[in-house]
Amino acid sequence: MADPNGFLKHTRELPAKRPVEIRKTDWQELYEPMPEEKTITQASRCMDCGVPFCHSGCPLGNIIPEFNDAVYEQDWREAFEILSSTNNFPEFTGRICPAPCESACVLGINQPPVAIEFIEKSIAEEAFQRGYARPNPPASRTGKSVAVIGSGPAGLAAAAQLNKAGHTVTVYERNSRIGGLLRYGIPDFKLEKWVIDRRIELMEAEGVKFRTNANVGGNVDAKQLVRENHAVVLAGGSTIPRDIPSQGREAQGIHFAMEFLEQNNKRVAGDDLSDTFEIHARDKDVLVIGGGDTGADCVGTSNRHGARSVTQIEIMPMPPADRDPDSWPNWPMILRTSTSHEEGCEREWAVLTEEFLKDEEGKLRAVRTVNIRWGRDQTGRNTFVKIPGTERELPCQLLLIAAGFLHPQHEGLLNTLGVGLDARKNVAASPEHNYQTSVPKVFAAGDMRRGQSLVVWAIAEGRECARSVDAFLRGGESVLESRDEGRLELDYA
Repeated sequence: MADPNGFLKHTRELPAKRPVEIRKTDWQELYEPMPEEKTITQASRCMDCGVPFCHSGCPLGNIIPEFNDAVYEQDWREAFEILSSTNNFPEFTGRICPAPCESACVLGINQPPVAIEFIEKSIAEEAFQRGYARPNPPASRTGKSVAVIGSGPAGLAAAAQLNKAGHTVTVYERNSRIGGLLRYGIPDFKLEKWVIDRRIELMEAEGVKFRTNANVGGNVDAKQLVRENHAVVLAGGSTIPRDIPSQGREAQGIHFAMEFLEQNNKRVAGDDLSDTFEIHARDKDVLVIGGGDTGADCVGTSNRHGARSVTQIEIMPMPPADRDPDSWPNWPMILRTSTSHEEGCEREWAVLTEEFLKDEEGKLRAVRTVNIRWGRDQTGRNTFVKIPGTERELPCQLLLIAAGFLHPQHEGLLNTLGVGLDARKNVAASPEHNYQTSVPKVFAAGDMRRGQSLVVWAIAEGRECARSVDAFLRGGESVLESRDEGRLELDYA
């Protein structure tokens, strides 16, 4: 145990955020550096519980008390070895994971939880700076080839693990740069893209091959890819967004959140967008529909564009400010205010979008909304009623729909291969069936299989899928590590 009295002597402390007026002018990460001694102090707060529920809160099963103890002892190499034994990309999760491990922290029952996510990031960065994070190619190759389709967190994790097992792995990405959701869905102020590039360079040095502008099911023959490889992993994500088919939906100025975020990330990266219709918030009244993280990313991006105003509305009621004690150790439904909201945003809950209003030129000028009251009908189902007299028009020239995702794209890859789908139209490939689809040699992992979820879940699925693929290729047991099958499974969503 790091310090038996650490949690009694110290409270939770995180790095200071850069001033709002400064960070809104650039795309750099939000936080100031934090002295190493403060990181060590935060690690000392870990209680080394008899039953460490943080293990169960983390989809990866990270061995958290042990790496906290190593940080406290200033043994950064040991801390990194412990952390990287369960997590391929702690430099990603340490920046953008919502940290369900912290929600499950025992200390969090009556105190602020251990700063696990920040400590994780600190371990990763120390490892890169000290040279502990270096290429570690397999000693030998199995002669088996695997194609991984999709270079998001699930695809990258599967590729890293399969390469570690000695298979020859090629990752196919339909966009021009590797990273998937990490590259194009997460703004740079949360995850600067040099962090991704650094990891990709390391993976290339370990032997993983990457092919960009390779749209499997489009300019790359999907069936031929299956024939030419011993196994194929589908990790293309959940990319079909949920729409809001209200009257006037055809108005110019309405876009899905990912259209907006992807274009902006390409702009920040210096990509050529001369042939692309510009989606920009400069001098506009921006309305974001959807109260989740993607909506918050749209808020932060709009403020950096120089929007005249930014409003975010959510159809569900406002969550409580404080956690229900009975929710521990599960993920609590509470009001969360992101750094983007701190930078300027009006937030409203229980608001229904009724109509998109356009001007004579067909451009969006406002949105008609009404407030609603939630309750339960006679069958016990959640339902709502409109509140009379709350109808209004919100001025808006740019509307961003951040209402979540329905399922993966079926056209192209999935239809060509003919893989079976589940009731939610995701690829049917359950863990009980070793992540195998209905097509021989083809496996699936991440959001394409489970539906939209957390980055940390995508990494966990990529790792577990890789283990199943490795066992399939070997005709027996996998040489790859598995998550602790004895740990509790908690509700993360």
